Amino acid sequence: MTPAPATRSPLTPALSEIQAPVRERLELVARELHRIVAADFPLIDEVNGHLMLMKGKMFRPTLTLLASAVAERPDPRAVTLAAVVELVHLATLVHDDSVDHSALRRGMPTINSLFSHQVSVIMGDFLYSRAVVELVRGGDLDVLRVLADATNAMTVGEMRQLTSLDALQFSEQDYEDLIRAKTASLLSAACEIGALSGAREYRMALARYGERLGMAFQVADDLLDYTADESVTGKPCGLDLREHKVTLPLIHALRGLGGVARAEVDALFEDAEPDDARIHRVIEIVTDRGGLDYARERGLDYAREAETALGELPDSAATAALRDAIAYALDRSQ
Repeated sequence: MTPAPATRSPLTPALSEIQAPVRERLELVARELHRIVAADFPLIDEVNGHLMLMKGKMFRPTLTLLASAVAERPDPRAVTLAAVVELVHLATLVHDDSVDHSALRRGMPTINSLFSHQVSVIMGDFLYSRAVVELVRGGDLDVLRVLADATNAMTVGEMRQLTSLDALQFSEQDYEDLIRAKTASLLSAACEIGALSGAREYRMALARYGERLGMAFQVADDLLDYTADESVTGKPCGLDLREHKVTLPLIHALRGLGGVARAEVDALFEDAEPDDARIHRVIEIVTDRGGLDYARERGLDYAREAETALGELPDSAATAALRDAIAYALDRSQ
């Protein structure tokens, strides 16, 4: 059976509620983004204008600003650092879209489809370099080290995924290593960088929180590929399967899977362009084999670990918002 589209729990806080303690500073982050990427070159300015429309929900800079404010002595520099974190995130999206040959991102044309793959790669590099220049200008060596470690992890993770020879041999440990590198590393860095600009004594706790939050965030995102329709996610249901990407629901379902069901999964991964019927059939198999339930439970495990890390922080509006961010990360339906 094909699962019904996911619906958001009325108890799950909206992102706007999570952002409330730092809303004014978050508006300044958008200005900083424009300042940092400004360049006296027509094509770069044109691409930047499009990129600024694609910047999305600003979840990572929100985490940076909240982490900076947990001890209620935020550093004004946190606004610039939050913008740098978002720049790095944008750079990864630009590069990912180019690698995947994606035509749309959040319902808008990607840089590679609007301009070219060459421009997309160069613009991703430009965003990275502007982030580094800004950190060097501010003398933020600790922040630079944290961000360098995160970008290195993301790059190596992407390379490992690209060089995986047999997708269906991808283990749960392989999956955890991948999402830790590609997603959790930057959320961890966002929180640790925030701590370095206002709550340094909670640096390790916030880094740990960000990593566990990132793991929960990615598991929830991968679940949406099986449960949500295009109006919710901005991409068609089953896109990961269509692109032969193996995530946690399928990894669990494959355990002990044999006979006709396994043959159907194998057939999908052997088909360069699987049709909707084949995609939906594999979604049914994964659902029936408990893959979705298992992934939900693993996401909850990561969320509990993020909650535990927050136990080391003082009570504050920012800490409460970080706690709400866990529920938001798990419920990605809107």
